[in-house]
Amino acid sequence: MTIDYDKNYVGGQWIPTSSTDRITVTSASTEEVLGSVPSSDGADVDAAVSAARRAFDDPTGWSTWDPARRRAALERFADELEARSAEFVARVSGQNGMPVKVGRRTEGAVPAAIVRYYAGLAQAQDGEEIRTSLVRGSTVIGNRPIGVVAAVVPWNFPQILSFFKIAPALAAGCTVVLKPASETVLDAFLIGEATAAAELPPGVLNIIAGTGRGAGQQLVTHPGVDKVGFTGSTEVGRHLAAECGRLIRPITLELGGKSAAVVLDDVDVDQFTRSLFETSFINSGQSCFISTRILLPRSRYTELVDAITDTVRSYRIGDPFDPATLIGPLVSAGQRASVEGYIEKGRAEGGRITTGGGRPAGLDRGWYVEPSVIADVDNDATVSHEEIFGPVVSLIPYTDDAEAVALANASDYGLGGTVWTADVERGRALASRVVTGSIGVNGFTMDLGSPFGGVKASGLGRELGPEGLAAYRRLQSIYLP
Repeated sequence: MTIDYDKNYVGGQWIPTSSTDRITVTSASTEEVLGSVPSSDGADVDAAVSAARRAFDDPTGWSTWDPARRRAALERFADELEARSAEFVARVSGQNGMPVKVGRRTEGAVPAAIVRYYAGLAQAQDGEEIRTSLVRGSTVIGNRPIGVVAAVVPWNFPQILSFFKIAPALAAGCTVVLKPASETVLDAFLIGEATAAAELPPGVLNIIAGTGRGAGQQLVTHPGVDKVGFTGSTEVGRHLAAECGRLIRPITLELGGKSAAVVLDDVDVDQFTRSLFETSFINSGQSCFISTRILLPRSRYTELVDAITDTVRSYRIGDPFDPATLIGPLVSAGQRASVEGYIEKGRAEGGRITTGGGRPAGLDRGWYVEPSVIADVDNDATVSHEEIFGPVVSLIPYTDDAEAVALANASDYGLGGTVWTADVERGRALASRVVTGSIGVNGFTMDLGSPFGGVKASGLGRELGPEGLAAYRRLQSIYLP
């Protein structure tokens, strides 16, 4: 049975759209149709932004509520998200192929947790600061909600990345229009059901679907929008940044990555390989922060190549709904073709495929690619400097720590990364020299209470932590005599 919606969630209710176009969602693992939703046009975007604008501008509405009252409403919202956790995981895994082993602890668990975190943080940080003026009198420093937020999110972790924006924005007192990626719209519309069940005020959270060039572009540039939160490709991010620059509109960008894993010469090989899936292959490699350039010391290069190869070869690939599966299908036929093209470029540029490199036997339906390791490439190879967004890693040799840092930094990107060593202080010192927004020592565990984001072509601004809440507030100084 397919899941079909014929209305958008706007202004606290399900309303018909003015468009007759549809977005059809296909299973990444079976290639069967899962459902469809309306593909919104300009009139639908206008309706959603207008609903958010009314809710924000209401003199007794959401933006004016006492933080304790907002917190109570958001706690109800978190309860409704938790009640639908299993369905969120099922819809996400069906659409983009995420193994449920991954989805249950990410897409199923994080949204409610992050809503609760920001609801509490906003209440704790409520209040104005009074400073003694350096000139005369005093100054009241106020944190005000920034306004109507356009949240545009991708398909790889659609729930988590939606709530990286929704949770701090709502907690700050903003209202939101969410536009999900076309590949993962069914889980987004389930958020609408949770919003209604939690009885959030009409217009506080609105959900529309549409193409990036259509509804996405119209939403980002709409005159009723005050702030944009975007996660996606660097190419699209550059375009949206230019649009927001023209409009003098704040935007937070979390974009692509090609992060480095710096494996030092004292590494515990077993510890490293046990963590390799989480840091380099999670979600079948369709993750922006993972370490897909693995820098290996020449003194232990052969040993480490063999260990990595054996580990990756052991990863179970198959049905994303099987709890034992580690590697599921890619999101679409086009994404699989792109990843296969990169593997061929790796071969053509002298890389040695130590495992993988093709399609798995026995999986004739679905967009599967074997987890693959490309050894003996340098940092300038195409597979070493372009984001592949699939289960492929490049193994690059280096001579000493200084060269490792130089190679790690010789990238257009700067989002994630890892350092692997038996000496944590050595790892911390080296990590601080890598130009990136986040990096882990002997692992990479994203902390909801700490800022996350990129530098260089990986983005602007930060999400998560108090910094993520600040992104949805505007500062105001009131000078008093």
